[in-house]
Amino acid sequence: MENLTGIVAFVHTAEALSFIGASRQLGLTASAVGKSVARLEAHLGVRLLQRSTRRVSLTEDGERFYEHCRRILDALGDAETMMMQANAAPRGRLRVTLPTIGYRFLLPVVPEFIARYPEVDLELDFNDRIVDVIEGGFDAAIRSGELADSQLTARRLGPFRFVLCATPNYLARHGEPAVPADLTQHTCLRFRFPTTGKLHDWNIRDQPENFMANCHVALTCNNMEALRGATVLGLGIGYMPDFLVRDDIRNGTLRLVLKDYLEHEGQFSVLWPSSKQLSPKLRVFVDFLTERLFADTKI
Repeated sequence: MENLTGIVAFVHTAEALSFIGASRQLGLTASAVGKSVARLEAHLGVRLLQRSTRRVSLTEDGERFYEHCRRILDALGDAETMMMQANAAPRGRLRVTLPTIGYRFLLPVVPEFIARYPEVDLELDFNDRIVDVIEGGFDAAIRSGELADSQLTARRLGPFRFVLCATPNYLARHGEPAVPADLTQHTCLRFRFPTTGKLHDWNIRDQPENFMANCHVALTCNNMEALRGATVLGLGIGYMPDFLVRDDIRNGTLRLVLKDYLEHEGQFSVLWPSSKQLSPKLRVFVDFLTERLFADTKI
């Protein structure tokens, strides 16, 4: 049993490449994790990890040992999950990270999830940084765009579109653009990605990539909710996800413009560590999101 404890600590450390990252997942101190791995190395008579002041890395022996240990723990996880699914309802803390704007589409369905699964304690981390799901100790993440992390398994939740919109008052004062070229006569509100500092391109059909260079930009911000707020205040024309302004469009606060020229779609997905078995709480959460999110896509 002592060796199994060391193996678990070793596998988590190998996947996080950090004693601190492993400690967050195991609920132990980094020192305790490090000592457990050290005892395992002493028992085996080999060095499994190379330590530095900031990170750890696998030795050649450590890489071979990790592959065997991972398969063993996966098999144990399968057995545990099978028994939990057979004998227990979904329960326990479920940590999910998602972008700040995610509250717009997730929070409206959270009451239904809680009512269905009252023993699951949902912990939501709204963050516009790209969070390391494994090192951060999260059960799942909701993200948009390209999914390049091979350590994560993904399921698509549904598409969304980007739309151009403005207040009726702004359009009454400045006129409504009939074709994309008319945007050069309007005040534009732009979004800047907080992670890269790049401006968000407006994907408008049959327009060159740099056509926005000729448009007057009155305001730039790195938060989509703030961009929506500026648009609702009548400061100009904004470009943002349809789910963010769906209620504003329906109640007349905002109006769509150049709708026939917009063709760019985005995609949200839910992701979880490939090495982690789908526990009952995670399985019902993923199934629930697939069923309920983006079911209402009409504006």
